[in-house]
Amino acid sequence: MDAPASPPDVEVLRPHAEQQFAGELAALRATDDRPRPANWLLSPWAVVTYLLGGTVGEHLITPKYVGSRRLIEVAVATIATDRALLLLGVPGTAKSWVSEHLSAAISGSSTLLIQGTAGTAEETIRYGWNYARLLAEGPTEGALVPSPIMTAMRTGAIARVEELTRIPSDVQDALITVLSEKSLPVPELGTEVQARPGFNVIATANDRDRGVNELSAALRRRFNTVVLPLPAGVEEEVRIVAGRVADLGGSLDLPSATDAVAEIRRVVTVFRELRTGATEDGRTSLKVPSGSLSTAEAISVVIGGLALAAHFGDGILRAADVAGGIVGAVVKDPVADRIAWTEYLEAAVRPREEWRDFYRACREVTG
Repeated sequence: MDAPASPPDVEVLRPHAEQQFAGELAALRATDDRPRPANWLLSPWAVVTYLLGGTVGEHLITPKYVGSRRLIEVAVATIATDRALLLLGVPGTAKSWVSEHLSAAISGSSTLLIQGTAGTAEETIRYGWNYARLLAEGPTEGALVPSPIMTAMRTGAIARVEELTRIPSDVQDALITVLSEKSLPVPELGTEVQARPGFNVIATANDRDRGVNELSAALRRRFNTVVLPLPAGVEEEVRIVAGRVADLGGSLDLPSATDAVAEIRRVVTVFRELRTGATEDGRTSLKVPSGSLSTAEAISVVIGGLALAAHFGDGILRAADVAGGIVGAVVKDPVADRIAWTEYLEAAVRPREEWRDFYRACREVTG
């Protein structure tokens, strides 16, 4: 079911997109005069503007996603058709972030969510039962517990499925009838739920989960796949990390990241070099660690460093504050990754005069 919203006067650690950006969504709705699909709060054009940013009258719409406009346009156009949307990419490419903001802009709610795991059962996708009422009343409408997908079908809203390929294959296939027939049979009641206009599904999956629970051919045909790439360049990734750090840091009462751009750029550079297996200038080949070293992990490293600087330092982010987080992100395998990290320190970090403080800090943490 749709999760209850927190009272407006109660501060929460992580507001839903529709709560955090309610002002921007309201400004877009007030000025949006373009055609809207049935039960959409915004037109497809306004949804793309909400995701990528822009100016609407006197209102500034902040970018939620930094990347290809065409990719987002294809994603939004897909949702406006009868095909579901699958956002695919390596970890940390903002799949969940994009999914949440698309749902908030289109339906006004991002909370009709199924988190896929190896233990996800079929009733999580279809419906379940209140067993106390089931025993007392038998199968009745009152005893039925709708899934987020059933609720989305009834209300003409967007349902989200996170980590689709983590869900067992036989459970995944419960989506086939929903996506092809736009109906969900309830044989216990001798009835069915038929989707209202506006209903659709946005699913996410990681490239690295291929082979875990591959989608059946029948299910894959029901999705249009949009691959979200890693940021193209250093500056683009620095901009993404700095923006998210500013948002998260503000909610955690951490020091401003305004003066932390140099350290953010250094974290991003380390991650990009280890991801690609070569230094920025292409002169030195590097071993690639086993972890994904995603943009999301870079954000976590910087946030952790700001917390250290705030609580155990002078509030200014320095090399020593991010060193521990970087080592923890890189060294997932205590043997192979430690070798790769040590070689990176000696081959890429040590020769850089301006990185001496970072080299010493990392050496101290690495041991």
